[in-house]
Amino acid sequence: MLLSINLNKIALLRNSRGSNYPNLESFALKALDMGAEGITLHPRPDHRHATSNDVINLSKIVKDYGAEFNIEGNPFEEKTGDYLGFTELIKICEPTQATLVPDTLDQITSDHGWTSGSHDQNLIRAIKLLKSYANRVSLFIDPTTEGVDYAHAMGADSIELYTENYAKTFKKIDSSSLIETYKQTIIQAKSLGLRVNAGHDLNLENLPALKTLNLIDEVSIGHAIIVDALNYGFEDTIKRYIQITKG
Repeated sequence: MLLSINLNKIALLRNSRGSNYPNLESFALKALDMGAEGITLHPRPDHRHATSNDVINLSKIVKDYGAEFNIEGNPFEEKTGDYLGFTELIKICEPTQATLVPDTLDQITSDHGWTSGSHDQNLIRAIKLLKSYANRVSLFIDPTTEGVDYAHAMGADSIELYTENYAKTFKKIDSSSLIETYKQTIIQAKSLGLRVNAGHDLNLENLPALKTLNLIDEVSIGHAIIVDALNYGFEDTIKRYIQITKG
């Protein structure tokens, strides 16, 4: 299981002071030096955290390091103000992975996966175009068989399973049945040749159970890592997560 660190919260903290402190690039290098396999950024049109310039700058740094760079966003977000547009960022950066999420402009965070709708043909075209610039294109989906079939039909190389429901119920109920649901969804995805990623509200408590499946290729974690860093320090926090993902 690979670990990609989402640095949006570092960018948010920096933006709150209107300066370049904390420095996003230095934290990316720290994460990679500690053993993380990749860096993730999810720039939004309002640049509330990661900016277009952040994405371009980190893309170069992460590539030079020899690690994976993952850009998340809605493929239909076009240029507005200083935001360059999602497709343009993918063209400029040529990342390892482009993860497509169905976020709207007013969403605080991603809260659902892609489902079939009037956007289907546009999404197929977007994925085909993005494949020319990114090594792989991943579709953010709910952990259902319908979601897997949809991602495959759209032409994605990979899926990212939305794990918020798993994270919310992990401590409240016996998670074994929920884990089994994820397992069957992943097996279906693998049978269709899809790479499987997972993310959203994963942390030190709920990640080990998913790791035991030995089926997930990559997890992308940001919010929990920054929260844990307040208790353990950034570098020690990265070590704790890597002990799980590489265990």
